[in-house]
Parts: sequence; structure tokens; C-alpha cells
Amino acid sequence: MYLISAYFDENTNNVLKGYIEKVAQSTGNDFMVANNVPPHLTLSAIEARSVDVLVPAFEMLDGRISKGDISLITVGQLMPKVLYVAPYLNEYLQNLEQQVFDCFKIIPDTTISNYYRPFSWLPHITLAKTLTKEQMITSVQMMEDFKRLDASIVRLGLAKVNPHEDVKIIELA
Repeated sequence: MYLISAYFDENTNNVLKGYIEKVAQSTGNDFMVANNVPPHLTLSAIEARSVDVLVPAFEMLDGRISKGDISLITVGQLMPKVLYVAPYLNEYLQNLEQQVFDCFKIIPDTTISNYYRPFSWLPHITLAKTLTKEQMITSVQMMEDFKRLDASIVRLGLAKVNPHEDVKIIELA
């Protein structure tokens, strides 16, 4: 599995890292920290025999996508194990996901996850995963003070997972 993800400006990144660490400390679940998972918004999850078949398509995105702004407005759960923050879906974010999908959908012998296709995508930034029921309750309590966070998407990454490892990064203009 490989991910195409959006990464954030320094301030947003620091705030989200703080939430990830706060949840990890309060629950004892350090999956995100232990696997070096940076704050990110996954745009596509792709099964491929090798990351090498994805690199040319990823590089085609360079210069075609600009920085953009989103607003993180809510905390949510993918039951039973994932805590996240989510943006509202604005035009920039919808177009970004569509451009990424269009770029990768034509690669032979790959499969884009049904959860990362236009009109079936739930944009979110995972703060914790593999939570137990008790850890989920604690993590939701830790996020009670969450306030709207305006963020800028400033780069895209092609990454391997578990542990997270960026293969390529594109800085957006």
C-alpha cells in the first residue's frame, strides 16, 4: 500500500503533532509516534507491486497543483479504532483529490482504494489509530478543547506505510 498525501504549513503541522502526542500520552497508544506518521491528509491509497510504477505519475503532479487553504473543523471517529480531525470539503480540496485520482487511475496493475475515490472519500487527518474502546473514550475527552484550525496544504508526498516513509515530495507553489 502506498499513499499520496497532502502535508501542511509549519504552524498547522506543529499543532497537529501536538494533538497526536497529547492523545498518545493520555491513552498510552503511541502507534502514530512509533511509526513516524506525520500529520497528513491522505488523498489516495494505492495497491501496487512496486512504488516505482507510481513515481512517474506522482512527478507529473509537480507544477500542476498549487498550495491551498482548508479549515479543520471537527473531531471524529472511524469506529472502532481511529480518531481524526476533519476539514469541510471546499472546492480546493475536492479539486485536489480529483486531480490526484485522475493522475493515478490509468496506471496498469494498480488498485485505488474505494475509500479514496471521488464522491466516496472522507477527508481526515488521523491523530490516533489501533485504539481500544477505553483509549477511544480517553482520546475524545482529550480533544474536547479542539477549535477550528485554518491550514495550508504546502506539499504532496508519495509514501510507503507501516512504518511511514516518504518516497517523493513535491513542494507546491
